[in-house]
Amino acid sequence: MLVEITAVPNAENSVIHLHPTDNVAVARVPLPAGAELRVDGLPVTVREAIPAGHKIALWDIAPGETVERYGQVIGRAKSPIDAGRHIHTHNLAYEELALEYEFPTGEIAVPTPRADAPSFLGYPREDGRAGTRNYIAVVAASNCAAHAAELIARSYEGQTLPPNVDGVVAFPHGEGCGHAFGPDMDQLRRTLGGVLVHPNVSAALILGLGCEVNQIDHYLGAGSPRTNRLVGMTLQTSGGTPGTLAAARREIARFFEQAAAENRVPVSASKIVLGLNCGGSDSFSGITANPALGFCSDLLAELGATSVLAETPEIFGAEHLLVRRARNREIADKLLGCIARYKKYLNRFEGSFDDNPSPGNKEGGLSNILEKSLGAVAKGGTSPLIDVYEYAEKVTSPGFTFMNTPGYDPVSLTGLAAGGCNLIAFTTGRGSAIGFPTIPVIKIATNTHTFRAMPDNMDVNAGAISDGESTIQQTGRQIFDALLEIASGRRTCAERLGHKEFVPWRIGPVM
Repeated sequence: MLVEITAVPNAENSVIHLHPTDNVAVARVPLPAGAELRVDGLPVTVREAIPAGHKIALWDIAPGETVERYGQVIGRAKSPIDAGRHIHTHNLAYEELALEYEFPTGEIAVPTPRADAPSFLGYPREDGRAGTRNYIAVVAASNCAAHAAELIARSYEGQTLPPNVDGVVAFPHGEGCGHAFGPDMDQLRRTLGGVLVHPNVSAALILGLGCEVNQIDHYLGAGSPRTNRLVGMTLQTSGGTPGTLAAARREIARFFEQAAAENRVPVSASKIVLGLNCGGSDSFSGITANPALGFCSDLLAELGATSVLAETPEIFGAEHLLVRRARNREIADKLLGCIARYKKYLNRFEGSFDDNPSPGNKEGGLSNILEKSLGAVAKGGTSPLIDVYEYAEKVTSPGFTFMNTPGYDPVSLTGLAAGGCNLIAFTTGRGSAIGFPTIPVIKIATNTHTFRAMPDNMDVNAGAISDGESTIQQTGRQIFDALLEIASGRRTCAERLGHKEFVPWRIGPVM
């Protein structure tokens, strides 16, 4: 647990000792060689310069001895490590751990919406969900329709839109043809289908070339939801690119009339479905922004709202912490099934979960995937794990949940969006700049340096926690309050900058 610190570094607060059993501490500020520290009463002399966010040994560690952070093993010493030395990839070996799982033996109740929950101004939808935005979506069924979809959306740039219409946005991508029928095509259709009927979308157009594998008929017809708010067309039957542009604008004019009649009204905060994601993580992620977002996640669970943790590679090595919180044994097994299938997926390409940490992650002080995951799962707070979903599967359970996605941010956000998240909270230490076409993405900086270096990209500074100017609980409440404001229409930095990243997860071969 993070100790109380003051803004001015001194011998007692220049490092952060997260757990009594940890034989490392994390430098809160750059530590010069020769500095004298005192960690929980233990004197430590810094033997070499250590960058902020990096680990320092608190006592001598023998070769092969385990190194602990968060009270958990993050690797073994490759060589003797003296007290006061820098611990990182040069002397910390990664190994896949044999974790012991504490499986639930009973059943935890699913949260129910609280009658006294606060509200936001949103758009109630016919299916019981609520939108935080009101967009018209133009979704390409395949790469062959991607350019036309973008042309249609761009044709409204600079145009004054009707009231209550947030914009016309395109969903271009490089998939939809050259696919094998089966799980890969099913996943793409689940992804695009989730985007088309998303609660932040008032109406949508599905656009194809006409001969692709992913035919638009799949999304239309009597069994399709929101039939009065979803139309389809192909370039081959609409006069090519110019004819399709004209036809699409005629349909969108009708959509405008519907959307203009939709007004924001008070909606219970229990209708929030918050995606939890991190990108460009650093060593402060698991100390500041992620625990603060976890506190916010717990507040949502108490209200009967939903939070959705994602990024399967970034719970690996920490999944035992989620298993013990599972609602029942079935949910625990579903989570472990995600890990097992992802490992099999990586093995097909001779990959490893430890391939996940990027050069930026490591420069920020994270040595391997175990250390990264232990900090990443903090975004999920402490509430019971109620359900587990496959990529882009519709999220229906209240409370804290998990979705099987890659750690690659644009693909992960796309899965969360397709599942129905109407807000996304994104923590970052290195300053990842990303958004989504129809969903507000709130950026939470893990350190004050990044917040100040990228002020137009960051919405919340969780670095105030390590600066000694805020607590995890205070920043978590700040995030929660910001979510209500953003759900009611306040634009995030990513929205103001026009970020619209959309990348479906292709898992199969290119035919």
